Amino acid sequence: MSYAFFPGCSMEGTARDYQRSSLSVSKALGLALPEMPGWSCCGSTSAHQTDHLLSIALPAKNLAAACGKTVAVGCAACYSRLKIANHEIASDPAMRRRVASVLGRDYDGQTEVLHLLEIIVRDVGMRQLARAVKHPLAGLKVVTYYGCLLARPPEATKFDDPENPTLMDQVMAAAGATILEWPHKTECCGAGYSITDVSIVKRLGREILAMAKAAGAECIVTACPMCQMNLDLRQQETEKAAGESFGLPVFYFTQLLGLALGISRKDLGLRSLVTSPAKVLASLGIGA
Repeated sequence: MSYAFFPGCSMEGTARDYQRSSLSVSKALGLALPEMPGWSCCGSTSAHQTDHLLSIALPAKNLAAACGKTVAVGCAACYSRLKIANHEIASDPAMRRRVASVLGRDYDGQTEVLHLLEIIVRDVGMRQLARAVKHPLAGLKVVTYYGCLLARPPEATKFDDPENPTLMDQVMAAAGATILEWPHKTECCGAGYSITDVSIVKRLGREILAMAKAAGAECIVTACPMCQMNLDLRQQETEKAAGESFGLPVFYFTQLLGLALGISRKDLGLRSLVTSPAKVLASLGIGA
């Protein structure tokens, strides 16, 4: 199974460990993810705040370049922008014409876009995934954190239940982890306010971390570079501001899944985690 892989800016920069683990896991599961040639920024969180047409044209440029091949995405922000562009172009003839005037070519909004979670659940399947597991995450208590963008807006992403998504739960359960119920699956972490107003990120991050801790989690699993950064990189600042201690490692789902598949820690980028995963790794019989 082969897809046109759109890494986006984060995976080429601050989330290189996510890209590395994603490619390692995909290879282990027999998925081919050749990088989309000539890809460019999707606009992420900035374009739609400054110019609506630009926010649709930027992702459309990449989708048109896929030449009809299914596009695989790991970053939740990129996924959101690509899916929203498809939705608006396919449902609004006027927008389609405006985008065509910017791109210099027509694009119909029909290129399929799938998140890596969707690909694993839909195209690999849970039975095949379970058979590929070599070192089950037995006894590891995790909470899955989807953030704001994967399942919303539901009319555009069609990812999963917008209030209670379960795709990541299914993948982690197949890897042997114990999935805990908690109410903050889709709460906001503060997103881009990590750059402009860290106090917002600390406040929202504290609520997420505290709820994960109260649920009995040993770690948080996510599929969004911004969420991972806000909860991991900012965790010590959040603890200091709140006067609390959480000590919760925040893994990309591909990192934990990779451990279950027997992929080396080096190929999963675990050294990039700021909050130490040593305790979690020790509980799985893996050296830090």
